Formats: sequence, C-alpha cells, structure tokens
Amino acid sequence: MTPVLSPNTQAILLLTAPLIAGRGAVSSDLLTPGEYKRLARHLREIQRQPADLLSPDAPEILRACQSVIDENRLQKLLGRGFLLSQVIERWQARAIWVVSRADAEYPRRLKARLREDAPAVLYGCGDMALLETGGLAVVGSRHVDDALIDYTMAVGRLAARAGRTLVSGGAKGIDQAAMCGALEGGGKVCGVLANSLEKTTMNREHRNLLLNGELVLISPYDPSAGFNVGNAMQRNKLIYALADTSLVVSSDLNKGGTWSGAVEQLDKLKFIPVFIRSTGESSAGLNGLRKKGALPWPNPQDVDSFEDVFNVEMPTPPASPQVGFALFSNEESSLADAKPTAPVPRNTAPVPQNEIKPFAMVDVVSDTQPPAPPLEKAPSATPEAVALLDGAEKPRQPESTPAEMLFAAVREAIEQLLSTPMKDAEVAAALDVSKTQAKAWLQRLVDEGVLEKQKRPAGYIVKQKRLFE
Repeated sequence: MTPVLSPNTQAILLLTAPLIAGRGAVSSDLLTPGEYKRLARHLREIQRQPADLLSPDAPEILRACQSVIDENRLQKLLGRGFLLSQVIERWQARAIWVVSRADAEYPRRLKARLREDAPAVLYGCGDMALLETGGLAVVGSRHVDDALIDYTMAVGRLAARAGRTLVSGGAKGIDQAAMCGALEGGGKVCGVLANSLEKTTMNREHRNLLLNGELVLISPYDPSAGFNVGNAMQRNKLIYALADTSLVVSSDLNKGGTWSGAVEQLDKLKFIPVFIRSTGESSAGLNGLRKKGALPWPNPQDVDSFEDVFNVEMPTPPASPQVGFALFSNEESSLADAKPTAPVPRNTAPVPQNEIKPFAMVDVVSDTQPPAPPLEKAPSATPEAVALLDGAEKPRQPESTPAEMLFAAVREAIEQLLSTPMKDAEVAAALDVSKTQAKAWLQRLVDEGVLEKQKRPAGYIVKQKRLFE
C-alpha cells in the first residue's frame, strides 16, 4: 500500500524534510522538531492546518505565524514544490509510503505515547497495520559473539510461535538477529530504522517479506539519509513506544544507543517494562540497567510462559491532584504512592491490567484540529422547569450533582474510545488523566456492565449485547 500524500503531509514535508533527490544540496533552513512543534501548536490555536499554508489564503496565514517562525523562511521552504514532486515520484517507484501526524493513518501508539514529540513525518514500506500490533521490542549491541546471536534468534522464533510481533531497530548484531529469528519462525516484524530506508527496502532479501505483509520498515528520517549517531539515539523511543514489553540482550555501560534508549525508558518515558538478559555472561551495562529498575528476563521456553512476560506492567505513578477527578476514585494515599517501585506481576495488583493492543481512539495530538473545547455541561434543571403548580405537595426531582454530570461525560468519551480493546494506560493518555484515575473509571464502568475485560486480544472494550441477554 502506498497512500497518496495528503495536502497536510505535503506541507509538513516542505517545512521539515530534506527531500533528498540525488546529490542536490539539502536546505539548511528546515524547521527543527521543536520549531515545527511550536508552529503546529500555533496553527491549531488560530484554527488552521499545515495545508492552509499552501492555499490562496497562505500570505495572510504566514503573516499570522510571523511571531513563531520568520515569514520569509517559511515562504522559502514552501517554495520547494518541484523538488517535492521529484522525491514523491522516487518514493512511489520504490513502494515507500509517507504519513504525517496530521493523517488518520499515523500510528496511534506513537501519537498516544509520544504526543507532540511523535515525529512529524514517518516514512515506511510494508504493511502499516503491523505498527498497531504491539509485541516484544528486542534491542542490543552491534558487536556481539555468536552465542548471543543464537540466543537472540531463539527469542525471535519464540515470539513468532506466540503470534507476537517483534519490534527492533534493524542494526547489525542483536537487532538483526531478533528480526531474522522471528521471520524464520513465520512471525511478523517491525523494524525502526535510523538510516538507509530506501536502500534496505530495495534489498532482494527483504522485498518479498515487505510485499507479503510479514515485515514493515519505518523511519522518521529521509529514506536516503545516511547514518547519524544522533538519529540512531532518537529513534530508540519509537521502538519502545510501538511495543508492549522489551528485552535488552546486551548493552555497554553509560554509553551507546542501547544504553541511552533503555535508560530513557526506565527513568523518563516508562511506556513498558524493560527486561534484561539473565542467562550467560552478564555485563556492566546489564547490571547498570538492573540497578535502574530493569527486570531479569524469565527465559520462557514455551508459548504460555512467554505470554506471562506480557502480564508484567509498569507501576502506577503517584497521581497529581486534579479538581473533580477524585469524585470517582477509591485511591488512598500510602507510602507506596510516595516513590516508584519496580514493575509487578498483574496478579499482585488490586486492579488487573491488560496488554496494549491496537485501539481506536481520538487523536491525542493532531496537526489539523484546534484544541477540543471543554465538555459541555449537562443543563441543570431551572427553578421554572422544576416548579410544579402544587410543588409543595409533589416531591421535587433531584438535580444531577456535578460529580454525576462529569462522570456522564466521561462514560460517553470512554465508550467512544473502546470500540476495540485498549489498556488503561492508553485510555489515560487519550483522556489526559493519570493512570490511577483511568483505572478507577474503567473499573466503575465494568461494574456497571458498560465495559468488559477480555483476554485475547486483551484490554477493556465496550460490552457487546448478546442474543437473549
């Protein structure tokens, strides 16, 4: 599938992408990720979208953006239309697709987890639907011995037998071993590349896998971009954001992309649990990650024990006080809330959670829509409407409390989200509330019979009406 580039995506490419077509010089005035984030936010505030920068109203809109990005600079970037047409033709000839954060096809996991830090543009080749399947992320060093290659390939084959997608970075060493093991086992693989997407997709060995829907390769960088250490570091968060859990097979200590990506996940992002290899010769890097909270890999040998790895989850961080939200929460403060703890097995948690699976959700970050207006408050009964001719003799209908009105709005929003299974963490991200609050709401809706929790695919989902029920 090679989606047609939307007008929004074309505008975003002109503003942010090098558009490498042969040996031409790359523009030095490209918007940085931070600059584009500010511009996208400003466009939403004035109820515009990137495509409007190419419309007949563009001069007026560019002047309105002058306070954010220099108008002349934007005009120069937007004037690269001929170059864009050249690279689009090149990409289409190689079955490379492009989606932007403004497109509905953009991976919802990245949008929900990375929010405004999700790459403005993604390039890819292969079945885009694989990006929504979660799975196991496997990462590690480039230079390892044969024993670790064999170990990693075995992990990939087990993931394939379990029907779990394998997510990795496509680099030499551990990444490629994990991906090869999964593909050899008949599994599905998602590769997040830091460079050379075009060259990799044209490899005869990969071509049939891409066309058959067994492999998808993506990159936030131009398909012709060469290797760059900074790019390799930055793409690591995408690997974790696309997965349900992760395994670090090898790592240096305090250096390298594997170390920085795992530490970022453990200390800052905390999307998913991080496991480290627990058999064979250890290393200073793995020991360092263990001290930061990484878990020992339980070395599953069959599908059932492998599935147990996906039942380990991140701890719930202490929630910030939010006005009105505590109305529906049974949470109590304790010493455990005061400091983070290691991820715990599901059966020890008071409210069980489920794996992250593909989900349908509202756009958490959209480059095309203004910020959503606040939920409308349900109209309260007025004295005129309530007063009866003989009001002293008939009981007055009780008005809805603010808590009831708020939860009614929450119920409606959650029902819209959960047309397909979602984990509580994903609901929390979509509603922009703490995970503790989302769990309390979800549990209440389960108790009311509105939602149900299912095991495969795991997650909360709107309860379906059954025949004769």
